[in-house]
Amino acid sequence: MEEMERYLLQTVKESPDAILIADRGGIIRFWNGGAERILGFTAAEAVGQSLDLIIPDNLRARHGDGYDRVMASGVTKYKTGLLSAPGIRKDGSRVSLEFSMVLLHDEAGAMAGCASIMRDVTERWQKEKALKERLAALEAAQHAG
Repeated sequence: MEEMERYLLQTVKESPDAILIADRGGIIRFWNGGAERILGFTAAEAVGQSLDLIIPDNLRARHGDGYDRVMASGVTKYKTGLLSAPGIRKDGSRVSLEFSMVLLHDEAGAMAGCASIMRDVTERWQKEKALKERLAALEAAQHAG
């Protein structure tokens, strides 16, 4: 079992995807190398900070309300599947993220926080947006002619 725990810890630390853990209050408690690469903040800069660190200003209130509701109830509609949301990098630029969530419970079964596994899909999102714009332009030209 020790070997598997070592492999699991190595996987989490070295994953190219961002893996972070936040406590009940939305304070970041774990931040892996993938999070450093994708979001630009070192673990030392991120751990101990609010999740607001990576949430765009216009989405913070909504995210905070939802997070508090999930921590109070232990229920989320996002338990399976991928979520898509924008994030903010250290340099202030936006990043398009797809992520999954894991609700974390303490030994007594009470909500302890949330883990997220996030992937940067900015490049794919930009390509899809450009294709949609080209398609709309072609359809408009076809209807005009």
